[in-house]
Amino acid sequence: LQKGSSLVAPVHIVSEESGDKTNLGFIHAFVAAISVIIVSELGDKTFFIAAIMAMRYNRLTVLAGAMLALGLMTCLSVLFGYATTVIPRVYTYYVSTALFAIFGIRMLREGLKMSPDEGQEELEEVQAEIKKKDEELQRTKLLNGPGDVESGPGTTIPQKKWLHFISPIFVQAFTLTFLAEWGDRSQLTTIVLAAREDPYGVAVGGTVGHCLCTGLAVIGGRMIAQKISVRTVTIIGGIVFLAFAFSALFISPDSGF
Repeated sequence: LQKGSSLVAPVHIVSEESGDKTNLGFIHAFVAAISVIIVSELGDKTFFIAAIMAMRYNRLTVLAGAMLALGLMTCLSVLFGYATTVIPRVYTYYVSTALFAIFGIRMLREGLKMSPDEGQEELEEVQAEIKKKDEELQRTKLLNGPGDVESGPGTTIPQKKWLHFISPIFVQAFTLTFLAEWGDRSQLTTIVLAAREDPYGVAVGGTVGHCLCTGLAVIGGRMIAQKISVRTVTIIGGIVFLAFAFSALFISPDSGF
């Protein structure tokens, strides 16, 4: 009986330890992803796209289009990062740490060089880009207009029902956000995080971070875009990235997170 109990007890302890390690890894990845996304996205191009489009069009449609693009991009980035786990963890851990240090130093340098009203140029650039897309949309409506009139009132109701979910504004918000996010700092950092952290934690944390930033942009619009100091956010972002790099000196690559 003693032998049986001594055999069962270690199994129970090991399972508890592995469960705790998994939970801790998820939480660590979640916190890392959400903090990195927030400091990367506030005042970024995708933030301005959501803010400006929300001032012109239905906020829910803009939010849905932008969030679909950002959610898809986050999942793709996590998959790219997870694919690198075939490489021994010790290498990916220290390479990702070096990349965090490089990102942090670059962000600090950029932030210190910025003027206090930095970000207005990017805001104007996004406004010009959206205006161009609007003109294209208007031309498309003018070209398709006569066809819609000829088709009669019978096809108008289902068309409106479809447009409520898949409208040109939804497509515009999706494509503009997706293209702006591709190759962006937040995409690269999500890939790097997924290579060293729990991928599920990174995916959830990254998506929540994007939700918070895009939600703020959609609700606050121009006011938040003008109030946010891109310089301050960039400097804080640099410090956050360097903190993650510095933490690697105290955490072993095999510690589980």
